[in-house]
Amino acid sequence: QVQLVESGGGLVQPGGSLTLSCFASGLPFSRYHMGWFRRAPGNEREVVAAIYYTGGSTYYSDSVKARFTIFRANAKKTVYLQMNNLKPEDTAVYYCAARDNKRSGSYFSMPYDYWGQGTQVTVSS
Repeated sequence: QVQLVESGGGLVQPGGSLTLSCFASGLPFSRYHMGWFRRAPGNEREVVAAIYYTGGSTYYSDSVKARFTIFRANAKKTVYLQMNNLKPEDTAVYYCAARDNKRSGSYFSMPYDYWGQGTQVTVSS
């Protein structure tokens, strides 16, 4: 049974930082691309960042580029999202997801195969 469990969300002031973690079990983690997505109230889910299964390439949406960093520790079966200089518009539920590296298409594009339950990030003073 595949499980992705996010942690690290919470309330932070504008300009602050948070690091999200996602632990994966039940799948060969090192063979999966990993992504972070978010959904804000009233908005569609959007990709925030993604990392190639080897860790050799990363992707960021324009809205978070230069503020967020995605990285992975394959030995720990964990992917992280370091978020700096947070803004109120970053408020959303953040989800991690796994994509089989054998799928065709870009590693940061849908579809993703497995999803976590999400963790709330609220940026407010």
